[in-house]
Amino acid sequence: MVSSVTVKPLPPCNQEYSQNKDHHVGSPPQTFQNPWNSFQKLGLVSAFEHRFGNHPEKKFVPVPQGPNGTRSTELVNVHKPDWGAGNTDRLKATWIGHASFLTEFPAQAGAERGIRVLCDPVFSERTSPAQWIGPKRYTPTPCTLDELPDIDIIAISHDHYDHLDIATVQHIYARQKGKVHFIAGLNNKPWFLQNVGCQASEVTDADWWDSFDLSVEGLGSVNITCCPTQHGSGRAVGSFGHTLWCSFAFEASGKRVYFSGDTAYQAMNTPAPCPAFKQIGETLGPFDLAMVPIGLMTPHSFMGGVHATPEQSLRIHEEVRSRISLGMHYGTVRGGISGQYEDVRDPPRRWRVAAEKEGVWCGGGIEGDGRPIDTTKQGVGLCDVGETVIV
Repeated sequence: MVSSVTVKPLPPCNQEYSQNKDHHVGSPPQTFQNPWNSFQKLGLVSAFEHRFGNHPEKKFVPVPQGPNGTRSTELVNVHKPDWGAGNTDRLKATWIGHASFLTEFPAQAGAERGIRVLCDPVFSERTSPAQWIGPKRYTPTPCTLDELPDIDIIAISHDHYDHLDIATVQHIYARQKGKVHFIAGLNNKPWFLQNVGCQASEVTDADWWDSFDLSVEGLGSVNITCCPTQHGSGRAVGSFGHTLWCSFAFEASGKRVYFSGDTAYQAMNTPAPCPAFKQIGETLGPFDLAMVPIGLMTPHSFMGGVHATPEQSLRIHEEVRSRISLGMHYGTVRGGISGQYEDVRDPPRRWRVAAEKEGVWCGGGIEGDGRPIDTTKQGVGLCDVGETVIV
């Protein structure tokens, strides 16, 4: 089978960074690690105690409901997406919910549309190995899988269930076999070959700072760089760290986009923040648009090694040198631990308050007072699920 997407490795965007393999454990790497002193390891015993014990920070707040069980107006709004129809000359990003974004770059010369990159798509009801147990979404997807437009590239930041959803990627591949390409961190390729049934040529395994030119037949090409991020991986207890987690930088049609995936910035009581974001900004920025996490971060004493707070994501926004950054990783599903501590309304509130304090609030979303994000300004904001932000 001949794929409509061809991949060409590019020279390292930074020789020093690409030669540094401190995140590898073994050669070739069998597992991976966060190599910075901004990280703090999470233990299974501590995780169990935080989830089921009487931790002093524990304060369970139910997801708010409207009258007679209807959806509360305090939750993120959900719209039927139009994918920014009619704006083929603009950069467009549509929030699917949680960390799922569909980005369409401006159409290149002679192409009827721009290249579409779908990041961390999750359409299942639960972010879990089984659909009868585990974290359940309280915000629906804005469309069905069949209503998604054709996708050219699916970028997966890591293999946790709220970012790599087997039912979703299987469905898209079955519909677009030979016309969609997957890219993910090192050691993820075997999972795709075994569970999705795609060919080896349809999956790119990438290390931090690896860059590729992905050419899509009839549409042009996009440069993708796999970037470092502070998080983890594992779909079962025995597989922690076996595959590489990452963020992505995309460039096409003169536009640059940064997708952070899941990341922390600095764990509590560590000496310095993660240096990766400044490195990304200096090497690959500035970015026209970034998507950064703001939720599932409580309690910070435990989650701070793997999830950034809204206030910390403001630093990520600055350090990657993004003109506009959208908050994500909130408003859709509760975390196994953070769900016992975090009011689902807190992340967007804290994002707005912190941004207003620093004079970089651009509005939008559930904290936007009914108005969409102002993309004529530089700063941060929010959007509704199903909304397309046009830059």
